[in-house]
Amino acid sequence: MPILPPSLDDRRFDDLVDELIARIPAHTPEWTNPRLGDPGRTLIELFAWLGDTLLYRANLIPERQRLVFLKLLGIRLKPARPAQGIVGLSYAQATELGAATIAPGARVAGAVPFETLNETTVLPVSAEAYVKRSLSDAEAVRMGDVIQGLTRIHRISGQAMAYATSAVFGQGRAEPDGIDVFADSADRALWIALLAPPAPKPEQQQTVNDAARAALGGGDAGAPSLLSLGLVPALKIPELFEQVDTPTPVPVLWEMSTQGRSALDTEYLTLDPLPGADSTNGLTRPGVLRLAMPDESYIWAPSNDVGINSRAGVGDTPPRLDDEGKSARLLAWIRLRPKPGEQVNTLPLAWIGINAVQIDQRLTLAGRVLGVSSGAADQVFQLPQGSVDPDSLAVDVEESGRGYQRWQQVEDLAAISADPNVAREARAFELDAEAGTLRFGDGARGRVPEPQMRVRLASGRFGGGRAGNLAAGSLAEIAATRIDGRNAPSLKVLQPLPMGGGEDAETIELAQRRIPAVLRHRDRAVTVEDYRRLASETPGVDVGRIEVLPRFKPRDRRFNVPGVVSVLALPAHSLSGPPNPRPDRPFIERVHSYLSARAPLSTELYVIGCEYVPLGLAVGVAIRDGYARDKVLFDVREALKSMLWPLPPGGLEAKGWPLGRSVRERELEVDISRVSGVLEVTGLNLFAREGAADAADWHLLPRNTADGTQTLTLSAWQLPELLSIVVTDGDGGAPKDLKALPNPFAQSNAVAVPVVPDPC
Repeated sequence: MPILPPSLDDRRFDDLVDELIARIPAHTPEWTNPRLGDPGRTLIELFAWLGDTLLYRANLIPERQRLVFLKLLGIRLKPARPAQGIVGLSYAQATELGAATIAPGARVAGAVPFETLNETTVLPVSAEAYVKRSLSDAEAVRMGDVIQGLTRIHRISGQAMAYATSAVFGQGRAEPDGIDVFADSADRALWIALLAPPAPKPEQQQTVNDAARAALGGGDAGAPSLLSLGLVPALKIPELFEQVDTPTPVPVLWEMSTQGRSALDTEYLTLDPLPGADSTNGLTRPGVLRLAMPDESYIWAPSNDVGINSRAGVGDTPPRLDDEGKSARLLAWIRLRPKPGEQVNTLPLAWIGINAVQIDQRLTLAGRVLGVSSGAADQVFQLPQGSVDPDSLAVDVEESGRGYQRWQQVEDLAAISADPNVAREARAFELDAEAGTLRFGDGARGRVPEPQMRVRLASGRFGGGRAGNLAAGSLAEIAATRIDGRNAPSLKVLQPLPMGGGEDAETIELAQRRIPAVLRHRDRAVTVEDYRRLASETPGVDVGRIEVLPRFKPRDRRFNVPGVVSVLALPAHSLSGPPNPRPDRPFIERVHSYLSARAPLSTELYVIGCEYVPLGLAVGVAIRDGYARDKVLFDVREALKSMLWPLPPGGLEAKGWPLGRSVRERELEVDISRVSGVLEVTGLNLFAREGAADAADWHLLPRNTADGTQTLTLSAWQLPELLSIVVTDGDGGAPKDLKALPNPFAQSNAVAVPVVPDPC
């Protein structure tokens, strides 16, 4: 039987009143009528209320003991995690023509506050991305005469390769599905046009261009300006059982157009990302990189006017812009292409933009006195907020004759050092990041702050939670300061993609549920259950299901391989590709990183998604009298979806469909027959899909010769994916295919008649 801790006293107010009234004949027999409203009855109810309050407090003792046990085990609540993302900045006023370097910590206003994480330089330019798109065969035939004319104008020998200058990420919008800027371009390059702000009058445009060019080149500052480029790769779902390791940086070359030997020749200067300022890890993850701009004398773009420049848009020159307004504002081109000799054929991007900066859902607090030391052991001080970032926390303690001194944060005061002299003199404190509390030593395990000395928060970043997972376009305002402390000009915010990664702080109830798991694994992955529980606790991801396949090597589809552990992880919702949930690369990387730090060194660890096997169902049912037909057919479809769903509460035992369990016709029939309103299952057909994904077709599964039933056989790493259901009623049985049934009221000679609008 289950272990259920008893209540210390389960009596409540009414029980106490009844018990006191029952004692009246034994103690005060002369009181014969203890009715409601009687003064004595009022006293009884008063004492019953007081007793009920005391019993309630007594019954809190087991709860307190559990919380004390949590503290003894060193189990702290997990702090909230902040949402993160990338935004682009621009001047609110087009008259701003200088460069402004913004200090980290600029406040971004929204439903919840955000802060910038890095220094960034806002330049008075905008950017538009283009690719040279090859014409299709139909376009080439239609534009044949034009292409021949261009061949003569540009004096191209042989056949011309025509292309169209195609804008990508127009108006700063992101493409969540991604655009392959290398594979979809004729020259395997992405071109970024740097444009000056529009001038109030056309005759003033050249003056504005010169000012913007000077800001790009650094002007008289004596140091080059830095162009902050935000880049978000379109991270696809990893191939089945693909080894997901640290991604290899993409070998690319950043170049800027500059004038060649003549006024019409174009050459290119190589731009190297600033060391330590590339958070994209070589274009493999969302981030910002900074490019040092050349002197303004080298910033140049060729003319787009064919009458002036006969080589405009020809060969290795930048794409030609036919928009006169944009051509007049064009300062230079930045080209992104593969490094020579490297086989880079693809680069899918979701967004690219300039003046970009990374932000997260935290606020920086600094210079706050937390309290004064009493000189006692184990003092606790409260930070201004909970959910503090441990890496950003800096705490100073005042010392006699020395002023404020920086003290160090440690994981456990009891484990500072084996040397008692070192442990006694250590300037150290423990942090509870979720509660936002500091605990100092007792003189034996960490120094005690001197009496009457102040403890100060030097700096720290606080915040986080699911509320920060804002949709794209939710952020628009920012309050920033320059690195020299002056106020920055008024800025606008462009948020092309939603913020993500925010997670609320752990509750006490969830922490209490972790006690048995922590006692078992102690943050080490040894048994199958250890791997399952630790993987489900991965911070920053919403895990829906974990399965562990011991001694299974995914690449070889082979079991009984010593030293190998494969963890199959599915997100709680579909990250890419309906209908079943599929993990994307960041999801798998986070789970793998969290587990690999806790697995034995000798373990060969793999984190994988599952292989889905497409399944189609055709069902025939007979409906009971008195039940609505459409409602019953809908309930049948929902019952089958729920049964075959890979996440809880789907499956046979509300844990998701079992991994590797074959789908059998008889089990599905039983589930259908349980639907309210189904009188009889008149037929059931199972279909599998074969062929390429873009040209796949359904075929009926063969029936077992012994019992005449159908079975979709699955391997140990596979799950079914229900992609199509057709449910019909009547005596005709189940349909023999998954095509939509024809409308019996439709006429073969029906024809659409155009509607002539009435005159106004």
